[in-house]
Amino acid sequence: MAETTPGQGVSAAPSDGAQYVVVGPDGQAVAYLPSADGDDDSGPSLADLVEQPAKVMRIGSMIKQLLEEVRTAPLDEASRARLRDIHRRSISELESGLAPELVEELERLSLPFSDDHIPSDSELRIAQAQLVGWLEGLFHGIQAALFAQQMTARAQFEQMRRRALGPGGEDGVPLMPGSPGTPEGGGGLYL
Repeated sequence: MAETTPGQGVSAAPSDGAQYVVVGPDGQAVAYLPSADGDDDSGPSLADLVEQPAKVMRIGSMIKQLLEEVRTAPLDEASRARLRDIHRRSISELESGLAPELVEELERLSLPFSDDHIPSDSELRIAQAQLVGWLEGLFHGIQAALFAQQMTARAQFEQMRRRALGPGGEDGVPLMPGSPGTPEGGGGLYL
């Protein structure tokens, strides 16, 4: 596995064929991405665990807007009952767009409201804020995984480009010793 640098979410891949690791805010590995040599035996990335990203984004935006409404408006008993039902349905719809691993995590974290009790304003705010926080964490993890994949692809492209160019310069013509771009460094100015 690649070594991570403190304060960074993506490790620098050493040249011995290790892989990139995306680290979450809690310090745990979120996703493993193949190194530039194409070795991919670490399982699915976080981006692959969201089966319907557009649906998850729409529901996430709706839940965030509902949280803002719950914070600003006083709610009567009927509106709290309605928000309880919306919260349940939102979680159900989210689960249909996620892989089983994320569904299990969401079920562990979200505590259901009971049918015989209408939640208070505070209970609704907490439940909505928890769900919004979980979704934002999911979105940040996906962004980090996509960024790491982009960096991996860029490294692979540069590696293929260097192999294709060979020991020569941009046009394949070998460079003269002492010229800029050679391993020895550039030569002096000619007068």
